[in-house]
Amino acid sequence: MLATRQLLFPDDRSSMRLDAFVAESLPDISRSQLKKMIDKGHITLNGATTKASSKLKGGEAIQVTLPEPEPLETLPEAIPLQILYEDQDLIVIDKPAGMVVHPAVGHQSGTLVNALLYHCTDLAGIGGELRPGIVHRIDKDTSGVLVATKNDQSHQHLAAQFKAHTVNRRYLALVHGNPGANSGTIDQPIGRHPNHRKKMSGKAKNSKRAVTHWKVLKQYHVSRLSLMELRLETGRTHQIRVHFSEINCPLIGDPLYGNRSRTIALKNMELRKLIDQLPGQALHAQKLGFIHPSSGKYLEFSSKIPEILQNIITCLDQTTTDG
Repeated sequence: MLATRQLLFPDDRSSMRLDAFVAESLPDISRSQLKKMIDKGHITLNGATTKASSKLKGGEAIQVTLPEPEPLETLPEAIPLQILYEDQDLIVIDKPAGMVVHPAVGHQSGTLVNALLYHCTDLAGIGGELRPGIVHRIDKDTSGVLVATKNDQSHQHLAAQFKAHTVNRRYLALVHGNPGANSGTIDQPIGRHPNHRKKMSGKAKNSKRAVTHWKVLKQYHVSRLSLMELRLETGRTHQIRVHFSEINCPLIGDPLYGNRSRTIALKNMELRKLIDQLPGQALHAQKLGFIHPSSGKYLEFSSKIPEILQNIITCLDQTTTDG
């Protein structure tokens, strides 16, 4: 039986295109997929076939019929996974630093999706494709907890929680400098950097609101480093890295937004050697909590601090002249 989704365009919203509204409401379906579905009559407007460019003015009923899942070109790969939890709806992974989450140009294999396709023999498919549902991502060199879904219902349920900012996401980071208080909030929009294709920025023209709550766990005054606990309210690309870079507290080891000269300036050679062993930014997704889509129970998962990051923290804790 084909799965369907019923959408209603609110009366109080400004007019917008049909494909834009469906893409906003069902973010895991790409624009190219949407166009094909509209062309084939799988998306109807007030019960009739329509065009992707149809304008919604308020009160329109949209029905989206998801096609049977089709195999992806992405191949399953027998990559070991550290699984924190799994059932028929979802799987929670402790992702190591260095693993890309989703296949992209330059990373067609060796990704978390490749590993999940091999491991999960009970995928029902997401958005008409036989694949795991990546509800959120963490950067390649960021380690820690990540959840993926196995079917459309679970994916939409969790995606709604992320959109409503009710998911509990806690990160641990080691940064240069200190924000100047014990805790606070960075509320600064983020978008694609106007000049650097690979970077995000608070100076972007087309930016979206991004909110990071932070708390200083430890200050290492001689080395001018701070250990931070961060809680994400939103989840923009590179959000933590951009926010702290733009308040002059870049994450140590960050190859894109960091400040290598500040690491080189450290006088403690043991500390510098440990930092040089980091695969990238000193950022760890330590905790993830959410409501299970079927049981309605709150689940929370934690990840142990990676050894190299723990070694740096231990070095800082044990050294009085840590700079």
